[in-house]
Amino acid sequence: MKIDALLAIMAKLRDPDGGCPWDLKQDFASIAPYTIEEAYEVADAIDRRDYTDLRDELGDLLLQVVFHAQLASEAGHFGFEDIVESICTKMTERHPHVFGDGSPDAADSKGWEAAKRRERAARGDADTSTLAGISRGLPEWQRATKLQKRAATVGFEWTHAAPLLAKLREEVDEVAAEFATEQPDHERLTDEIGDVLFVATNLARHAKVDVSNALRHANAKFERRFRLMEQLAIDDGSTLADLSLPAQEALWARAKRQSDLDV
Repeated sequence: MKIDALLAIMAKLRDPDGGCPWDLKQDFASIAPYTIEEAYEVADAIDRRDYTDLRDELGDLLLQVVFHAQLASEAGHFGFEDIVESICTKMTERHPHVFGDGSPDAADSKGWEAAKRRERAARGDADTSTLAGISRGLPEWQRATKLQKRAATVGFEWTHAAPLLAKLREEVDEVAAEFATEQPDHERLTDEIGDVLFVATNLARHAKVDVSNALRHANAKFERRFRLMEQLAIDDGSTLADLSLPAQEALWARAKRQSDLDV
């Protein structure tokens, strides 16, 4: 089935004469959360290596693009063809080493960022900062990574992990110092814990570890062990909620050992 069929389906759903009431009520803002959700579901399918699910999730994500295109077309902003033309132009201009006579150096991150700066200048963007153009709509961990990558393009970057680890310990110590006060200040804690997360994100970037992927694995590991704790408690004739914290911690240690053996 060609893309034209999907475009026709969306146009029908949005047709005031016989279309879907739910689809007709939507706008860019109401659809945006679904677009983000579908992107995460694509990432989840990739993480699980479920390629049948990946196919379906990519279809769901494509539907989101088509939905936004339909809304834009109805408002007279642009159509699906304009989206395709825009991305084709962008990709060919950003790959002169493939589609033009540019040098292979254009393939590195500096060449990519230089191309993006040229695009912003052509649009009349007056912001000439190295950090210009980084979306504020990104998840904050992702925005942190992009800010750090941009800063690195002008040399603002530690070349070894040791100073990053030292900085992380320094930031954790500052959080500990705030907790050690008689009445920890919530705003101060927010600031200091933010610094810890920012440095941890930078450390992950330096190690070429995707923060989202690392946290997704940590979440999965915690869930696996916690569920096993619950089962171990039941096997012992109890429930987790009835146990003291020391007893729960003992179960956690058992669950950790058992789950590590099962992996």
